[in-house]
Amino acid sequence: MAVDKNMNVLVVDDYKTMLRILRNLLKQLNFNNVVEATDGGQALEKLNGDDEFGLIISDWNMEPMTGIQLLREVRGNAKLKHLPFIMVTAESKSENVIAAKEAGVSNYIVKPFNAETLKSKMVSVLGDF
Repeated sequence: MAVDKNMNVLVVDDYKTMLRILRNLLKQLNFNNVVEATDGGQALEKLNGDDEFGLIISDWNMEPMTGIQLLREVRGNAKLKHLPFIMVTAESKSENVIAAKEAGVSNYIVKPFNAETLKSKMVSVLGDF
């Protein structure tokens, strides 16, 4: 099945510069329907709204709801649990990677990264595009 580049991609980060970087990287990959949230709570509101999403890309370190808490909420929700979820973090500690995997993360990106890295992680969870 072909990847729908018109799907909504939810990007969650409390750092505006990172939101802009992710939006630009996704645009380079021809994904133009990017919805932004600045924390896990705002992301959940958007996920539970009327829009359908095809992918979540979330930072780990945010307040008041972290990326790992958001991931657990998504995986615990019957309507959302199927969504591919890519975690982005500056933390490369193995215990964080293990915690994310145990919580059901689809893939994991350590900052800094480029469009090529983002694409390879997206391909691993969505299929080739």
